[in-house]
Amino acid sequence: MIRAVDVALTVLLAASLSCRSALGGYGMSLFAAQTSPPDPCYDEHGNPRRCIPDFVNSAFGKEVKVSSTCGKTASRYCVVTSAEKGDERTRNCHTCDASDPKKYHPPAYLTDLNNPHNLTCWQSENFIQYPQNVTLTLSLGKKFEVTYVSLQFCSPRPESMVIYKSMDYGKTWVPFQFYSTQCRKMYNKPNRAVITKQNEQEAVCTDSHTDMYPLTGGLIAFSTLDGRPSAHDFDNSPVLQDWVTATDIKVIFSRLHTFGDENEDDSELARDSYFYAVSDLQVGGRCKCNGHASRCVKDRDGSLVCECKHNTAGPECDRCKPFHYDRPWQRATAGGQRVCKSHPLYSPILVRLSLMLSRAAWHVGYILFILAAVFLR
Repeated sequence: MIRAVDVALTVLLAASLSCRSALGGYGMSLFAAQTSPPDPCYDEHGNPRRCIPDFVNSAFGKEVKVSSTCGKTASRYCVVTSAEKGDERTRNCHTCDASDPKKYHPPAYLTDLNNPHNLTCWQSENFIQYPQNVTLTLSLGKKFEVTYVSLQFCSPRPESMVIYKSMDYGKTWVPFQFYSTQCRKMYNKPNRAVITKQNEQEAVCTDSHTDMYPLTGGLIAFSTLDGRPSAHDFDNSPVLQDWVTATDIKVIFSRLHTFGDENEDDSELARDSYFYAVSDLQVGGRCKCNGHASRCVKDRDGSLVCECKHNTAGPECDRCKPFHYDRPWQRATAGGQRVCKSHPLYSPILVRLSLMLSRAAWHVGYILFILAAVFLR
């Protein structure tokens, strides 16, 4: 009897493995279901709930297009050191050279792994001063809901700079934040303007994080929701949901900090000391899926898209799947189930009708083609 049971189990297992091979692994679904992690888009009872992708640094490893990089021809640059304001300054000079990997400072260093024990820095050409500027442009690949943009500097921080965002893959740009010691003069903006519910999508200018010191290691970090009155009710604020959405980020360095010695007798040495250098550019946020996906994946074209649930579709799960229009599409929130639904009666009928019509249209077209070929002889 035991032998017969063993044989039966062996046959069943072989059949299961055979099905798995034929169906791409789905033959083992009964076993896999016991070990597969629960879907975050549904609760333990199978009811839909809001789900969101992991928080990531969406800039990591991505290409940054820059308007200036030192070393196209080997050139000198000098690093100024001074412990505190008022202390005597010293300059240590080096060479930036694209032909020597050890002396090059390419834009890839902006988004590589930031290791404080082996610091790598992108660096611009020397003394590109206002009204000229230096631009960094980063494509995120799809819409993200951005929480912060940060830059860690190897040089002194800029005297003036702007962070921009695009929601249409770089076709148009709107400002995210202005930084300047002279907001009115540089950008015609007041310093530290108050944000109200009436201007929650307005970029403001601030003189914070614009001091020349520290001469290296300074940080500029922009929080997209900081000071916005509706931030505590983000799920119910379409204005702020739109405000944090971006497909691309652009940073424009408008004006260098200097010690005022760039026009003195030894101005060449001084000018070789002024440049922009950044060790790390981060854009923290989540792939925008409107609460209907827990992760983003690459599609057949290699584009980043949401893995949509709740009968939603689109790159951002921003519409209902075909034949699931019985309830209008809505963004999912923590407080309610907002899923697209199909009508239990109409949906199968519509699917079959659509297939019938498409087949009928093909046959009619084929007959018309034959008739046209006969009469046009």
